[in-house]
Amino acid sequence: MANLASDFIGIKSPNPFWLASAPPTDKEYNVRRAYEAGWGGVVWKTLGSEGPPVVNVNGPRYGAIWGADRRLLGLNNIELITDRPLEINLREIKSVKRDYRDRALVISLMVPCDEESWKDILHRIEDTEADGVELNFGCPHGMAERGMGSAVGQVPEYIEMVTRWVKQHSRMPCIVKLTPNISDIRKPAEAAKRGGADAVSLINTINSITSVNLDSFSPEPMIDGKGTHGGYCGPAVKPIALNMVAEIARSMETRGLPISGIGGVTTWRDAAEFMMLGAGNVQVCTAAMTYGFKIVQEMISGLSDYMDQKGFTSTADLVGRAVPNVTDWQYLNLNYVTKARIDQDLCISCGRCFAACEDTSHQAIAMSPERVFTVKDDECVACNLCVNVCPVENCITMTELPKGAVDERTGRVVSDYANWTQHPNNPSVQAAE
Repeated sequence: MANLASDFIGIKSPNPFWLASAPPTDKEYNVRRAYEAGWGGVVWKTLGSEGPPVVNVNGPRYGAIWGADRRLLGLNNIELITDRPLEINLREIKSVKRDYRDRALVISLMVPCDEESWKDILHRIEDTEADGVELNFGCPHGMAERGMGSAVGQVPEYIEMVTRWVKQHSRMPCIVKLTPNISDIRKPAEAAKRGGADAVSLINTINSITSVNLDSFSPEPMIDGKGTHGGYCGPAVKPIALNMVAEIARSMETRGLPISGIGGVTTWRDAAEFMMLGAGNVQVCTAAMTYGFKIVQEMISGLSDYMDQKGFTSTADLVGRAVPNVTDWQYLNLNYVTKARIDQDLCISCGRCFAACEDTSHQAIAMSPERVFTVKDDECVACNLCVNVCPVENCITMTELPKGAVDERTGRVVSDYANWTQHPNNPSVQAAE
């Protein structure tokens, strides 16, 4: 049986599934129940400076985006960091860690951007025996307006500066949580590395307004007739998160920097994808808020079964496995040719492939009077749209043409690998000639 034990920057946990810093990790009661359900670790909800606690709104804190079946696709969150007194949080963290030595417990932190504030909070958390700290440089709402959260995460120089302070004044491993609300995720990751960060985690939530109430004319969630931007999370952000994780994993400047993957992890498959693209573990929030803590049990069993099937003995066998296969568009093989194929035994004659291709693509699917759908190879560009709109799994597949075959659409013979950097239409190639 595969060994799911995780050693992330020296922080050990029985599996790579951690709860992200969020409402599910706000207090001792939650965290104990999470550990009992099987979570390998938690990142305690973000703590702030000692003093009057942060004030949260008393009305709705979440907006939502649903699929057609009302499956939750994304949450918009306007909740701030913990509104519980610092001393209570620290006391509870110490109590939990004392009883769950084998589980990871990391403390998320956010304080004003000056060295004394960071030095003070770090000294206050030292005797909790927590395994590490995560610097919250990602929160896009509420705290950002106060010069914290993503206001820091959008300025690489600030990231590097604060990370240096943390490494100078703390013995704990330091994870820097990055904001996706930036044009190039590699720049803040590079800054974190320069500052001495042991790892980065990403993504934090995406700045968003999920909906507008058409009767009250206000963004939702609505507080007394008004709304505001918040942080978007859940399955809908996963593609953005995967890309940003891969960018850091394959960049020359950040290659080898440990990554904790966050963003829409709902199943073991999601976790495996993040790890294949370079994440050493994953953090989960929306899935737990949607289905409860025990969802981790499916994640554990699913990942374990997959690893057994593939012959992987440890999670280290997954990490980064797909990174060499992530490339830039210009290096894709322009001589790789496929055509769509429709399995008539599986086809239910719904016509969605025909409608999509005829109206919005390349008119490469024919429909007979008997509603039999076939592919016209002389028009098919292999865009894959028909596969994606078909409601029957594996009814439409893409079949590769072998080398030496003639592509009916272009009349060209399928040949060896060649990419855009070699193509005669490329102005750079023309200039070189």
